[in-house]
Amino acid sequence: MDLIYGIKDKPKFGKVVLFALQQLLAIMAATIAVPAIVGHGLTASAALFGAGVGTIVYLLFTKSSSPVFLGSSFAFIGSMFSAFAGAATLGLSEQAGYWGLIIGALMAGLVYVIIAIIVKVCGVNWINRLMPPVIIGPTVAIIGLSLSGNAIGDLMKSSVEGGSSYVALICGLFTLAVTMLYSTYGKKVGRLIPFILGILGGYCLATIFAIIGNLTDTPSLIVINYGAVKALDFTKFSGYFSLPKFTFLLGGSEGLKAITGKYLLTLFTAYVPVAFVVFAEHLADHKNLSAIVGTDLLKEPGLTRTLLGDGVGTMVSTFFGGCPNTTYGESIGCVAITRNASTVSIWGCAIICIIFSLISPLVAILETIPSCVMGGVCVALYGFIAVSGFKMFQTVDLNKNKNLFVASVIFITGVGGMVVSFGAVEIRTVACALILGILTNLMLSKEADEE
Repeated sequence: MDLIYGIKDKPKFGKVVLFALQQLLAIMAATIAVPAIVGHGLTASAALFGAGVGTIVYLLFTKSSSPVFLGSSFAFIGSMFSAFAGAATLGLSEQAGYWGLIIGALMAGLVYVIIAIIVKVCGVNWINRLMPPVIIGPTVAIIGLSLSGNAIGDLMKSSVEGGSSYVALICGLFTLAVTMLYSTYGKKVGRLIPFILGILGGYCLATIFAIIGNLTDTPSLIVINYGAVKALDFTKFSGYFSLPKFTFLLGGSEGLKAITGKYLLTLFTAYVPVAFVVFAEHLADHKNLSAIVGTDLLKEPGLTRTLLGDGVGTMVSTFFGGCPNTTYGESIGCVAITRNASTVSIWGCAIICIIFSLISPLVAILETIPSCVMGGVCVALYGFIAVSGFKMFQTVDLNKNKNLFVASVIFITGVGGMVVSFGAVEIRTVACALILGILTNLMLSKEADEE
């Protein structure tokens, strides 16, 4: 793919701000969804702050050579629930649960550090042999395909109860159309910020439906949740900044003192196995990103650095926002569609996340973007991830039974949404597909040897 901006390119300041906002809009919905799902007082503002700081740590470790944003990881949601449930079972306070989130993330981060050391000693060639294109390609495709249900669900979902799914669909498809048209036919800056323009277009159309619905007393036409805007306390603008509810502040010194050995064991079983699963997704994401930017990121800056950046970034992020981080497919899709791989844009997105998290009204306003509008954008984002995966194994000979079976196993288990749970540990779809693909490839490797 011909990039408009390469990894080390530095666009002008005004463009960087626009590119950073675009990345923010791409990753925002998923990043703030995790604390909303887990609850227990975790907030969107703290999650945004943590994601911003975690991404900065990642960029520092990778020498600003890997253009991807780190956001809240869905893979650790079960682990986060276990942190609070384990504290309650052992008779510990909720404050101990907050420290459980931090300690669990430290354990998961250490897994990444240990693997990074192994890679440093042994190199990455064994990874390429273990996961050739016939495995990585379909796995990357599954990352996009497994998210397709979320995109379509949002595309047809109104943000208010009783809202029409047809109106939501119109707004979502209009957003998608504007995004595609600007990305394909846009001039200069317009071609580089199709997501911002698409979201603005969709938001304007949704606003028109909302006005018509209010004037004609037709609630089904209202797709924007203006309640969040109306509920804003605009007196906060007099002080401008407000400190998010950071995880370590919620836990306090009393929560830390309450930690016991049994609770640490609970956290170990909840977080460490999941870290190995997310490592597989880390590899797939960086393989995909490597194909997009034309540089093997496993060699430069190197898998050791990306793992350390992801692991330490997760530790730091959770200390503030409570949510472990992971590289985001939405961010990678944004790079693919806009052909802007400049890490300066990722730096800008991380800094804007931190700034926005300190201004509560701005976080609330971002939350008013209709689900259907974000769904329209995600159709393009997730689709590009899937297509990138198909490109990665287009040269693989599928006339060979081994390759055919490997790809088939990955696609069917991935599209079918296979999830396996062992107590508090949940192996999610992408990881299941990748693990079964590796096992299938090893089991049938004799065919290649005979030939």
